[in-house]
Amino acid sequence: MSKIAEVLPLSPLQQGFLFHALYDDQATDDYCVQSVFDLNGVLDAQMLRDALLALMQRHANLRAGFMQQGQAQPMQVIPRDAAVPWQIIDLSEQDEPTRQRKLQATLDRDYRRRFDPARPPLLRFTLIRLAGERHQLVFTYHHILLDGWSMTVLLDELFTLLKHRGDVSVLKPVTPYREYLAWIKRQDVEAARMAWRAYLDGVEEPCRLVAHLPNNAPPTQTFIVKLPQALTAALTQQARQHRLTLNTLLQMAWGVLIGKLGGRDDVVFGITVSHRPPELAGVESMVGMMINTVPMRMRLRPEQTLLELLQHVQGQQAGLIEYQHLSLTEIQRSVGLGELFDTHVVFENMPLGQLSDDDGASVAGLRITDLGGAGGDRTHYPLGLCAIPRASGLELRLGYRTDLFERAQVEVIGQRLQGLLEA
Repeated sequence: MSKIAEVLPLSPLQQGFLFHALYDDQATDDYCVQSVFDLNGVLDAQMLRDALLALMQRHANLRAGFMQQGQAQPMQVIPRDAAVPWQIIDLSEQDEPTRQRKLQATLDRDYRRRFDPARPPLLRFTLIRLAGERHQLVFTYHHILLDGWSMTVLLDELFTLLKHRGDVSVLKPVTPYREYLAWIKRQDVEAARMAWRAYLDGVEEPCRLVAHLPNNAPPTQTFIVKLPQALTAALTQQARQHRLTLNTLLQMAWGVLIGKLGGRDDVVFGITVSHRPPELAGVESMVGMMINTVPMRMRLRPEQTLLELLQHVQGQQAGLIEYQHLSLTEIQRSVGLGELFDTHVVFENMPLGQLSDDDGASVAGLRITDLGGAGGDRTHYPLGLCAIPRASGLELRLGYRTDLFERAQVEVIGQRLQGLLEA
């Protein structure tokens, strides 16, 4: 590692990601994320590489390594400099079947290659040449570095640099990630503990679908349910009419479903919350890990109307916003029941970037299209839901452990979830 620029603490969710990365360093890491972009047009590969290096220099926390051994608390150590992990693979001379086979093998091999948290940077880029003016850029990183919002910020900055031939002066000044970590340190931890204890008061036992978790988990699989555009529009209108969010409707459907599956009327599951405090100047364009996992509780009472329950749940969540900085470990410790849940919901709600339309974006003579990738919807929980708004309708991605759920079971869960949303 080069000279150290700074040493920083970890955010609450970064601590969780580091634990899972170190817990079983032989298994596939569910928090390795692979994004793939189609590039059509004249490409200056060196300029692209230089732009990526400029982003790593601009956002110091992208260079972080994460240390646990010998430390009372884990730390992220940021070297002063770091090279861009970069390789170019040329498949342009292959016939189409061979090209596609080798492309998929390259993507699979890249995704399976784990990051060592102590050996930064925890990201890498692969440029694959498919034909004369057609390439794919593969950006693979560990989720401990970035949340989804930050990914959008990074892509917008990358495209701006490409448009201006690498001129960093056209970008806005950076608000360093360390300012967010300092903000967390200033918060009243005891007040947050009290708020979560009050919210979870009366929960008598963890809300689990699986009684026992085997230690060695196989790679997570995903089952996708694509809601029709008409249903998505109707849900959006229903939410707007009652001053609710689409996220609240989805969480409600999940809570009812988990309650039915587990035979419970006091349901707790995990939710991922974006945590960008508005009082922190420049936080909207900050790059880093600014999400957290917290419990969501839903008490299903027959005498209460669905609308009353939705409004109550959304109101409770609004009241907890200022306490969402507390780590899940601290929340669970304050309640004293161990792990409170084994299912999880995330609703991707990111700013519109330059790739927000279906056809991608034109940048410096290139047409760039987001092809998706692997790992963004995966979770270490036995069962998780990732909801992604698409132009064609809401996409529900059910991630599940194959040693605990059969695919047929998950398909039924997906059908029941869609049925609840239709109802």
